[in-house]
Amino acid sequence: MTELPKILTSKTKIRFQDCDPLNHLNNSKYLDYLINAREDQLIEHYNLNIFENAKKTGTTWVVGSHQIAYIRPANVMETVTIESQLLQYGKKQLLVEIRMYSEAKTELKAVMWSSFVHFNVLKGKAHEHNEQFLSLFEQVQLPVTESHFDERVKSLRMVSIS
Repeated sequence: MTELPKILTSKTKIRFQDCDPLNHLNNSKYLDYLINAREDQLIEHYNLNIFENAKKTGTTWVVGSHQIAYIRPANVMETVTIESQLLQYGKKQLLVEIRMYSEAKTELKAVMWSSFVHFNVLKGKAHEHNEQFLSLFEQVQLPVTESHFDERVKSLRMVSIS
């Protein structure tokens, strides 16, 4: 069996319509770029299309919360590298970290922790992950040593400075 990557990486370009008058990516648009990258990465690396899964099973993931730190601005027409990884999982939830860097990863731009709840759309309530998902999560989980978001941001900033 092929080992699945634990850190998923992709690149995207910051678009004009998503920027503020200073040509920086608008705060709210970071969420779009980070979540869209994660969705695309899941399809590319794990063959997991959450929308197809929702159609077939009636289950999906909904956002429980986001914590985001804006470190450096992402600028109009800049290519950025976005990495994501599964930090934790449980019977009904996931915690994912998504980071945005300059294209060459020399500058950290943003970091986000997103918690997701597995949800049964038909029943309108949280739903336990099946064995297939739990097996996938076990293979790809990559925890970090920091247990709090602010600690993690501080740690990533220190690495980015070095």
